[in-house]
Amino acid sequence: MRPLKGVFPPTNYPNLLVGLGAPDDSAVYQISESQAIISTMDFFPPVVDDAYDFGAIAAANALSDVYAMGGEPLMAINLVAYPDGLGMELLTEILRGGAEKVLEAGAVIAGGHTVTDKEPKYGLAVTGVVHPAHIMTKGGASVGDKLVLTKPLGIGVVTTALKRQLLDETYLQAATNTMKRLNRDAARLAREFGVRSMTDITGYGLLGHGYEMASASGLDFHIDLGKIRWLPGSVEYARQGVFAGGMYRNKSYYEQWVRFEGQVEEHYQHLLYDPQTSGGLLMAVAAQHAQALLERLLAAGDEAAIIGEVVEGTGKICCFA
Repeated sequence: MRPLKGVFPPTNYPNLLVGLGAPDDSAVYQISESQAIISTMDFFPPVVDDAYDFGAIAAANALSDVYAMGGEPLMAINLVAYPDGLGMELLTEILRGGAEKVLEAGAVIAGGHTVTDKEPKYGLAVTGVVHPAHIMTKGGASVGDKLVLTKPLGIGVVTTALKRQLLDETYLQAATNTMKRLNRDAARLAREFGVRSMTDITGYGLLGHGYEMASASGLDFHIDLGKIRWLPGSVEYARQGVFAGGMYRNKSYYEQWVRFEGQVEEHYQHLLYDPQTSGGLLMAVAAQHAQALLERLLAAGDEAAIIGEVVEGTGKICCFA
């Protein structure tokens, strides 16, 4: 059931280029021959204890959907839920973290909205811009393309270990830095190298979001487990079974389109379903450009890797050891 399609038939809104058809990271509305507006939003409870870092992570995560469409953010609106009696000092730090991350992105925060809630939540509604001819959707991958992932995986495991008071503090900073890193440079390089299809890896994990790309492209993705980069500590905690409930929900839904070949241990399988917060971009790029793109990503500071390729198929994923 698609209730929005029932109320808003896509044929009645030809300028809405992305939003009522195939699912994607943001809505995109064309306003002229050379410009389209990107609209998205995201917010969630704290994933780290430090208020400033939480604000910066939530902002980077919300901005990422604009980058995933190949665009640049223009402005953002704060979205805040905050308990009575918690004090303004923490909220000030959350908002400062978000504001400085938006400033880093070259955008501006222009107001917001706050409600009272039992648990703090923070995020942004973001407006961006993209040329209509340069929109990067989840579909569009071609046979022979290489799959490039711009950040290491394992964020969900590490943040779950933190919530359960199991985390070795030496692992926290690497995870925090990864989540705070903007996908801006990676998105700009994607445009430069003619990336065909792209999404950001967030709540559905690599396999969930990878499936969305494969399905939208009508092709299969082959992923080489040995090429994936992992956050420090993530494999260790995965072996101990330190997973959030979202991993099991992702696995239950997406495993019908996934198969594993070779000796892929269960904890590695689970890591591929692990929900990410402010994860990297997954790109499908022509094979002849993949190595040059990778080198530029690494030079820009991204912990990127070529993790697989696109093959003939029907929208499924094969992961092999």
